[in-house]
Amino acid sequence: MINLAGRDIMHSWGKFVFTGVGLGLLIGVTLTMAGVYRGMIDDAKALLDNSGADLWVVQKDTLGPYAESSSLNDDIYRSILGISGVARAANITYLTMQVRRGETDVRSMVVGVVPGGPGEPGQPPYLVSGRHITRGHYEAVADISTGFKTGDRIQIRRDLYTVVGLTRRMVSSSGDPMVFIPLKDAQAAQFLKDNDAIIGQRRRTEANPAFNNPAAPGLTDAVIASQSTNPYVNAVLVQIAPGYTSEEVADPIRRWMRLQVYTRDQMEGILVGKLIATSSRQIGMFLVILAIVSAAIVAFIIYTLTLGKIREIAVLKLIGTRNRTIAMMILQQAIGLGIIGFVVGKISATFWAPIFPKYVLLEPWDAVQGFAAVVVICALASILAIRAALRVDPAEAIGG
Repeated sequence: MINLAGRDIMHSWGKFVFTGVGLGLLIGVTLTMAGVYRGMIDDAKALLDNSGADLWVVQKDTLGPYAESSSLNDDIYRSILGISGVARAANITYLTMQVRRGETDVRSMVVGVVPGGPGEPGQPPYLVSGRHITRGHYEAVADISTGFKTGDRIQIRRDLYTVVGLTRRMVSSSGDPMVFIPLKDAQAAQFLKDNDAIIGQRRRTEANPAFNNPAAPGLTDAVIASQSTNPYVNAVLVQIAPGYTSEEVADPIRRWMRLQVYTRDQMEGILVGKLIATSSRQIGMFLVILAIVSAAIVAFIIYTLTLGKIREIAVLKLIGTRNRTIAMMILQQAIGLGIIGFVVGKISATFWAPIFPKYVLLEPWDAVQGFAAVVVICALASILAIRAALRVDPAEAIGG
């Protein structure tokens, strides 16, 4: 049996190939958008995995440090350590800001952690070079995607830090690389005021008769000292001892300490269901629009190709070719165009994904689903051309 679709494609292969390449670039953009969405979810899970926490203790009636502002006194972790089932507990702060190296700014999530070795909640679980933070001040561990190197001097607010270690795949839910610094430095940086504001606050304190009482010498200095320090953190990360469940440890903290506690599943639900929900809807809209545009392009191309060989189709019908054969020819051409486009799109997405500023995760299952969608879209897009071909009068073959 003669394959009419194959012979027709070979007759005008250049047109098919170039059309397929153009369609492939569009499919490549569609696969990349799906990869960006997968990357956002993977970033959120990486943030939770890398924290090393089983529970997140945050301010009551807040959604936690990643979704809302949360403020706790930094001595609460001691009370949490006394609860049955708590193996480790550590304060942590998060601050998204620009970190400067020389004349270059890098947008990063600055994480304040308690200095110590690996395994402590909040600490990066592994390093690709250098060492962990061991001193109480002015040391930093940076994600390798920041571009920093061991020994670099970086500036956070007014202070300079030495990069003593590099880690990998430590990012925020929005994909910003993390920079870890000692907790005390992070607390100071989080609420650091400018010099004029500090001078103005001291002047107001000294002018207040309640704080500047001659009968209580030293009171003014004590008040100013309390105003100059930040005793708050964003959350306490808790690791559970073996043999205990998350709820067994979380319940007494909620009940007796009047704090909000989230388990791993609950925190993942907040990150995926609330933080990136709007972005996922936007990406979903883009995917729908790109699918419609792809279908329109395939329909237009196949319809144009069909109209360009009306006489040949009329001849086929004149010699007795069945309508089903003609319809299959057009359908095969549409699907062939889609296959060329998908191959080009998959290769394009694989090549340009690593240079994207956002993390693009291309999963095989998404590629399989994308291929099935392309085949279905091409089949639907060929209906208009098939309808036009079946309406051709065989007399047009000899009608001039």
